[in-house]
Amino acid sequence: MVQPQPTLREIDPVWHRICQEAEAAIAHEPLMGGLIHAGVLHHKSFDRALAYRISMKLASPEMSEQILREIADEAYVEAPELVAAARADLVATYDRDPACHRFMKPLLFFKGFQAVQAYRLGHWLYQHDRKDLAYFMQMRTSEMFGVDIHPAARIGQGIMIDHAHSIVVGETAVVGDNVSMLHSVTLGGTGKEDDDRHPKIGDGVLIGAGAKVLGNIKVGHCSRIAAGSVVLEEVPPLKTVAGVPAKIVGEVGCAHPSLTMDQILKTEK
Repeated sequence: MVQPQPTLREIDPVWHRICQEAEAAIAHEPLMGGLIHAGVLHHKSFDRALAYRISMKLASPEMSEQILREIADEAYVEAPELVAAARADLVATYDRDPACHRFMKPLLFFKGFQAVQAYRLGHWLYQHDRKDLAYFMQMRTSEMFGVDIHPAARIGQGIMIDHAHSIVVGETAVVGDNVSMLHSVTLGGTGKEDDDRHPKIGDGVLIGAGAKVLGNIKVGHCSRIAAGSVVLEEVPPLKTVAGVPAKIVGEVGCAHPSLTMDQILKTEK
């Protein structure tokens, strides 16, 4: 007797959970049925749903949803690591954002998650010497989400950008894995030099709202940058910096600040 093959929903726990949440959401609010069916339940896999959602958000009279969806589908087939990174970003958002109670929410509603996935597509295009398309993706991501990430920047996985308004990441910036940042963060340069001129952010770093990290400087792993700080010098690992210009104000206070999202500066008595 031939055993039935498992469905994609059964072998992909993230996608299975998203579909369950989608069905429950429609039962609770039928008026959302059209949007949720189109964005989730109409698709057979997470990567297909992601391609649809990003293409719908970035489509314009200059570039149709169909063309953008074909680009995304091609990228996800040729580079499955893009989908793996998107899963890691989604789980990171669920784990770290107290406003995220379902896996479905980043995919459908959170512009920080959507903007990072749009960047990933642009980065893939840039790496494949399709730079004009990559710049178009950057432009539309900035217009739609208020997030301006150069497609040449290198960003790891497990990224969470909360609120995701007025984010700027420069061309030669590098961001490690499991980094969390809040709105109005800039990873920029200090002038008009045309070389390696942007920050290198280590794994597990927490960057508070409004922080500016400028120049080709290293921010050590699992460090913490306080809200509103302007960082112009290297930050050692496991330290907290604050101020304008930012100075070391103490230890980071925990092993993984980007996971705990603790932004309170504790003063020693």
